[in-house]
Amino acid sequence: MVDRKTIAIFGAGIGLGASLAHHYGKQGYQVALVARHEGALHELAGKLKVEGLEVAVFPGDLTNLEGLPGLVDAIETQLGAIDVAVYSPVPSEGGFVPATQFDAAAVQDLVPIYTLAPIELAHRLTKIMKKRGAGSIVVVGGLAAVRPIPGVSGAPALMAATRNYIHALHGELAQSGVFAGAVYIGAMIEGSTGMKVATSGGRTIDPRLPTISPDAIAEAIWRLTTERTQVEAILPAISQS
Repeated sequence: MVDRKTIAIFGAGIGLGASLAHHYGKQGYQVALVARHEGALHELAGKLKVEGLEVAVFPGDLTNLEGLPGLVDAIETQLGAIDVAVYSPVPSEGGFVPATQFDAAAVQDLVPIYTLAPIELAHRLTKIMKKRGAGSIVVVGGLAAVRPIPGVSGAPALMAATRNYIHALHGELAQSGVFAGAVYIGAMIEGSTGMKVATSGGRTIDPRLPTISPDAIAEAIWRLTTERTQVEAILPAISQS
């Protein structure tokens, strides 16, 4: 039997998670869906299976740092080696506040999901992937982690710390066969939970706020992990001036 590659989507949802499952699934990958809400995971998996994708569900709280190694082991026991891992959770509370309101208590609340979990997960996966000499790890964050925006602090400050780590990890893994990278998004993701919340109750989105297809993000992640020519992608593309 030919071994199939596996993508593990940590923080899988109806927007980007579904698009990543489609994109990699169509290339022959098995898909591991990871998120807290088991019911929503099974619902998403059911829709993907109807489309012919091979999907498995792994409920888990990503802020439970002690449980992350076991979560990785469970995926690899059932599906084999994780070839691509994407960390892209979007907590319902968002975590965006003005810098003047961002204090130590807020940091403590947000740091597990935006900094500790992606670093711990990448650390665990890096050790496994280095032994195999292959694998990719991608962290997804918001544009404000790259370009600070007044009034939009909180989560982006912690994403920026994770970005620093990913850039350093990328350089250290350059000759190992393992890739570490990131994608930063400056738009609302169409069809995502965040978009549904923003438009609930008949509300409309400010037309000045850009939107982006989750398929475009999935394609950017595919290019990062296959081409390996850059450490990160920013979407939509912005001027570097």
